[in-house]
Amino acid sequence: MTATGKLRSGIFLAPFHPVDEDPTLAIRRDMELIEWLDKLGFEEAWVGEHHSAGYEIISSPEVFIAAVAERTQRIKLGTGVVSLPYHNPLTTANRIIQLDHQTRGRIMFGAGPGLLPSDAMQLGIEVAKQRDRMVEALEVILRLFKGETVTEETEWFKLTKARCQLLPFSDPHPEVAVASSVTPSGGKLAGKHGLGMLCVAATNTSGYDALAINWEVAQKTAAKHGRTMDPGNLRLVGPMHIAETREEARAQVKFGLEKWRGYFGSINPMGLDTSSDKDPIDAMIESGQAVIGTPEDAIVQISRLQEKIPNFGAYLMLAHNWANFEDTKHSYELFARHVKPHFHKSNTAREESLKWATDNSEEFIGAAMSAAIKTIEKFQAEDAEKEKGKAAE
Repeated sequence: MTATGKLRSGIFLAPFHPVDEDPTLAIRRDMELIEWLDKLGFEEAWVGEHHSAGYEIISSPEVFIAAVAERTQRIKLGTGVVSLPYHNPLTTANRIIQLDHQTRGRIMFGAGPGLLPSDAMQLGIEVAKQRDRMVEALEVILRLFKGETVTEETEWFKLTKARCQLLPFSDPHPEVAVASSVTPSGGKLAGKHGLGMLCVAATNTSGYDALAINWEVAQKTAAKHGRTMDPGNLRLVGPMHIAETREEARAQVKFGLEKWRGYFGSINPMGLDTSSDKDPIDAMIESGQAVIGTPEDAIVQISRLQEKIPNFGAYLMLAHNWANFEDTKHSYELFARHVKPHFHKSNTAREESLKWATDNSEEFIGAAMSAAIKTIEKFQAEDAEKEKGKAAE
């Protein structure tokens, strides 16, 4: 939550781009999308790192963020996530600190072990070692953020009197969040160090079921280390596409949903449950995995998540290309116009004012009519007086 307790909103941009599209234009469109979100008042955008499988084509979220930061004014930009086993922790810390200065504090540092096994394979990293290496790297990076000098040696990196020559712009350093899906490892790490959590599969059936468990793990771990977890640093991710009507939303996602399902269901480890013989859209809606409908449906989905994790800080829509770009932009606009105000209670005073005016309309209209009659009578009397004066002359 923000200081005012309002639910933040944003996107988690992998990104997902079909292999039959021009990649240059796709990346430029991602930049344009975040510019649009900035104009609409969205608070956050997280950008992923991937190196294989052809769909998720941003390999350096830091490079992308550096460009987008110059095109936006207020939206915060996060790495979603840096795959720590793929990088030396000193160079990772230095890149994030540089971005912290370039963005004047708008950078958020999301860290994870790396999602795609094919990425790790290409780098010669055993998948079974990724989570341990992530922990090793992150603990060093947190020390470097604090200005410590670090001498550390593991099986995959060696640092000798390493320190960052530039300290963070943010005080004490950029916000740090760890990826969390089904396993409790993200919750344990967040609890140990007092970090935020990026629940990247919050509406996936298994991910939704694990939300409360992982949050409890984080809280218990934090307590053991004398900390208290802040639910405001918890981000829940899920896909949405909304339109004025459910029929319009369903028609619009036919543009690209099947391509996305083909990739996400077969390549991504947190893929879809394709065992159902139902219509794919019906299956995704009924399971709660996705919203394909109206702003009212989006409100129901977020309210469902709030029941699971009260007071969580941000809802991040999983960015996708289900609909064409104009319909996609309009979906985010509808969210900003109708969903955000619901949770921010932006219109409470307006609604109360309208109800008060409506409930007392008879009295108010009567007073207005009486005032109008008196004004007319006064005018007529003054006019008559003038006519008498003229006659006397």
